[in-house]
Amino acid sequence: MASSLAILVVDDDPKLREVVGYALRREGYEVCEARHGGDALSLLEQRSFDLMVVDVSMPEVDGFEFVRRLRTRDLVTPVLFLSARSDEIDRILGLELGGDDYVTKPFSTRELVTRVKVILRRVTRERADAQASANGSGSHSGGTLDEARADESQLIVGQLRLSPETHRSWWGEQEVVLTATEFRLLEVLMGRPGRVYSRDELGELAYPDTRHVSGRTLDSHVRRIRAKFRAALRSGSGSGSGGSGVVANFDPVETVHGVGYRLRQS
Repeated sequence: MASSLAILVVDDDPKLREVVGYALRREGYEVCEARHGGDALSLLEQRSFDLMVVDVSMPEVDGFEFVRRLRTRDLVTPVLFLSARSDEIDRILGLELGGDDYVTKPFSTRELVTRVKVILRRVTRERADAQASANGSGSHSGGTLDEARADESQLIVGQLRLSPETHRSWWGEQEVVLTATEFRLLEVLMGRPGRVYSRDELGELAYPDTRHVSGRTLDSHVRRIRAKFRAALRSGSGSGSGGSGVVANFDPVETVHGVGYRLRQS
């Protein structure tokens, strides 16, 4: 299965690219390399990847700026950051920009490969679910029945809709593009709207392949979810007067201070 998965390694250090590339190729992955974010963006215009391993400190276009541009293009390819910066604020910034994991240097290639496998297990799982859905609907000639079944698979809470089969989410008619991590977190919360989940519970349910997820990491993902849905609400509300205050205070995921998070029921 690994041979069908492609990884892009983006780093200005040729020795590090060689070491990381060798470790990943040895596991059966297809590996491409780029010297910095600018090269990577050009390469992405030609083909897609299942995962990107991105160094933070690079010339021209650094890792954070690269992922920022990536997400503005609505590309949700998982990203694993590499960085010599070990401060928590840098880790949180990387996650808030849309990174899925953050590994500090120096690191062992065994640890890196393990983290890559964790992320790619999620990718292959989502791909298999989408393929199974496509195969199931392909045997029917009636589009109406297929659409109804797709609707039945969705999670719907008020204006919020989530489709696990297609990995898409909407606020009303406005689609909201989420990373794989953000999607899983919201999916857990939508399973029982109004229920309060502690950070530990959310970590176990939304990140089953990860040994430990810190509370601050969860907080970062929640902030990104809120920001994306506020942007969708702002886009859908038009320029009517009084809307900006509502948008500024809108939180699809509510904080229950001292306890955790819950999903709004309206």
